[in-house]
Amino acid sequence: MRILILGAGATGGFFGARLLQSGADVSFLVRPARAALLHEHGLRVQGRQFEFSQRVSTLVAVDQVFDLVLLSCKAGDLDDAIDAIASAVGPHTRVLPLLNGLRHLDRLDAQFGAQRVLGGLAHISVTLESDGAIRQFGTLERLSFGSRDADMPVPASIREALLALGPQAIERPDILAAMWDKFAFIATLAGITCLMRAALGPIVASDGGAAVIERLYAECCAIAARSGHPVAAAAREAARVTLTTPDSPLKASMLRDLERGAATEVEHILGDLHHRASGFGLDVPLLTAALCHLRVYEAGRASA
Repeated sequence: MRILILGAGATGGFFGARLLQSGADVSFLVRPARAALLHEHGLRVQGRQFEFSQRVSTLVAVDQVFDLVLLSCKAGDLDDAIDAIASAVGPHTRVLPLLNGLRHLDRLDAQFGAQRVLGGLAHISVTLESDGAIRQFGTLERLSFGSRDADMPVPASIREALLALGPQAIERPDILAAMWDKFAFIATLAGITCLMRAALGPIVASDGGAAVIERLYAECCAIAARSGHPVAAAAREAARVTLTTPDSPLKASMLRDLERGAATEVEHILGDLHHRASGFGLDVPLLTAALCHLRVYEAGRASA
């Protein structure tokens, strides 16, 4: 079982380290500068529940087929990522994308065929530090995966390799429902923290802040329901608790991108969700406001 991970950034590097720790055969496809840094210092992860530092196998181009390709790039890099991994995908390869949202599935299906593209999502808060190390915030780390077609189960060798990660790896027979659960949550988190330019704690502490968060989440859940994947009551309650916890330092990675003047995944997350809402004729004023705010930011970046 040979695994290729595109990039050794925050999410890919973290789960790559976990896979290596479990004994998997892992290679990282990275840009030359990242390859040089990894060769000099190794892959370093400062996890809340484990520490990792070792030299890893790196590639700057692929000329061989792998059994599993783990894709954890930013949405804006998806086309380049597809070109980079094309030679690694053979007839029996599976591609496991860990991008937020859902829009990437259509692009991957068109390129590789839906039978080769699994559903997947990561629940983790990590960042890539300026020195190349990966730092984890909080203790949550979960990788969920599954087949999107009941007639095409996950190959046994891939299932075993992923489940060897331990309890943080979960095979979901309802992987699309799980992806919609996270889509609604992450859109709310990104929308509200970017709109308010703050972590959840200060928003909740402001008069009416928690109610605004809950209204935005309700809009996102309504879109999921109209799309055929209603968020279950237990998942909604868990999300509500997380989103409205007093003093929470949680903020979306989209806000961290915004704060450093970088490109965001606004169209892949909020733009795609808003497009779906428009198709259903749903009125989503808070989602619209958050989307408008970020589009103004992106327009400013472009003009600058």
